[in-house]
Amino acid sequence: MITFCLTLTALLSYIIGGVNGSIIASKYIFHKDIREMGSGNAGLTNFYRIFGTKGVLLVLAIDILKSAIAVIVGHALMRFFGFPMTGEVFAGFFLILGHVFPVWYGFRGGKGVLCCGILVLFIDWRIGLICWIAFILVTVLTKYVSLGSMVGSIVFPIGIAAYGGWWLQVLLSILCCLLIIVMHRKNIIRLILHKEPKFSFRKNSAES
Repeated sequence: MITFCLTLTALLSYIIGGVNGSIIASKYIFHKDIREMGSGNAGLTNFYRIFGTKGVLLVLAIDILKSAIAVIVGHALMRFFGFPMTGEVFAGFFLILGHVFPVWYGFRGGKGVLCCGILVLFIDWRIGLICWIAFILVTVLTKYVSLGSMVGSIVFPIGIAAYGGWWLQVLLSILCCLLIIVMHRKNIIRLILHKEPKFSFRKNSAES
């Protein structure tokens, strides 16, 4: 029974994660494909740089809704076995996986940062708050959204461990973190070479 619930949680979370707000907003509001513009990433940063503030609320709303659904599904299915939070983090990993490699869009999605950031708030608002503070501080101080994103994701498993999370919860959160870092591999190379563009609030700026 637990195997069935885990499989169902993984499948539903992955499918829900594949619903990409940036792709939907760019297609139905601007009649364009965000993946063919700017950095080619179907994430909020690239969306904002290309289109500005219009459509941002829709992108946020979709990520908030799908993160909430995944956490509820994971919690509901695994609470019968006494592992509600583990179910939430488990669902979170597959939600991010679906966001990064969406079956609906040819497995070309975003990097999972916003999705993860919202997800952590639903799992434990204290850990989520620390992750967001780390992200904001690093981004403001360096102007590198990519660096702030990676630091914020690294704080996720650290926070889970610090608040007494079970080893499986820590492991799953590490997998979430690693997935996000892997998706930033090109950014890491540009950071090392000092070629990573800095973020500004002007749209149509350089790649992130």
